[in-house]
Amino acid sequence: MRKHLVFDHSKLVMGIISVLILLAAAILPATAAEQVIIFHAGSLTVPLAEIEKRFEAVNPGIDVLREAGGSTKMARLISEVKKPADIMASADYKVIDKTLIPEYADWNIRFATNQMVLCYTPQSRHAAEVNANNWTDILARKDVAWGHSDPNLDPAGYRSLMVIQLAEKFYKKPGLYDRLIANRPEKNIRPKSVELVSLLKTGNMDYAWEYLSVAVQHDLKYVKLDDHINLGNYQFDDFYKQAAVEVTGEKPGSAITRTGQSITYGITLIKDAPHRSAAVKFLEFMLTPDGGLKVLEEMGQPPFVPARVSSMQVKESLPGSLPKLVEVKN
Repeated sequence: MRKHLVFDHSKLVMGIISVLILLAAAILPATAAEQVIIFHAGSLTVPLAEIEKRFEAVNPGIDVLREAGGSTKMARLISEVKKPADIMASADYKVIDKTLIPEYADWNIRFATNQMVLCYTPQSRHAAEVNANNWTDILARKDVAWGHSDPNLDPAGYRSLMVIQLAEKFYKKPGLYDRLIANRPEKNIRPKSVELVSLLKTGNMDYAWEYLSVAVQHDLKYVKLDDHINLGNYQFDDFYKQAAVEVTGEKPGSAITRTGQSITYGITLIKDAPHRSAAVKFLEFMLTPDGGLKVLEEMGQPPFVPARVSSMQVKESLPGSLPKLVEVKN
């Protein structure tokens, strides 16, 4: 009589499941990294990419995810669209103050400065003659295509307009602002300033307003401007405040006025940050003199060392070791 082998299929299935569970347990710790979601100004794209690389090298269990755009736009993605984010880094610290504090953030750390420059390439029209003394004449020429970012979405946009307003006053050229704007078509206004870099390099634009750090990082030629108009020297804040640009407010149909002030970048932790612990670690690395601040310096953007907060109350409220990395300075 032949004996038939009987397989217990339930035991086989349970055995396979057990093996899969063991494999998953062995694999997951190595692959499931904690995340940090950072929304940031487009002008910080290059340095933050390097900071991310160095941070992840010493924190292999944390994966930094970044989304760049105009600072105002990125802040509104948090306040209006309710997109989840851990950190917001703005090219204008006032965007954080006005859009995120107090509902979406508690504090604001000022960590770097910059200045506006007029960028071009060797292929730009009149590249051989443009300089700090004649750029206003060059931009007024009908054969020249120049542009800037959207002032409603990007601080570099309203700062570009402020530079021209200040030039009109400093050089005593009545009507300069209106003449230059009349020679800049609407299509030359782009959502964020870094988009203008590709237009310059492809020859689709002759001149564009950028931050000095962006010009250095992308190997662009640039005209460096007098401190009275480049928004890069806090000692001229009284002169800068003569410039004002109206931009759209948070509510449809509303408007707010941006007033000239020396360029100051700000960074904050979002109140309901989904990865708070990892985000604090990143901020600590970002604001360390030999960490993130060193990267900024290497890439042509002067950092504040140490970074700055507005009051002792703010300093004492900061999480982790951040209080040791900032000073109280207005």
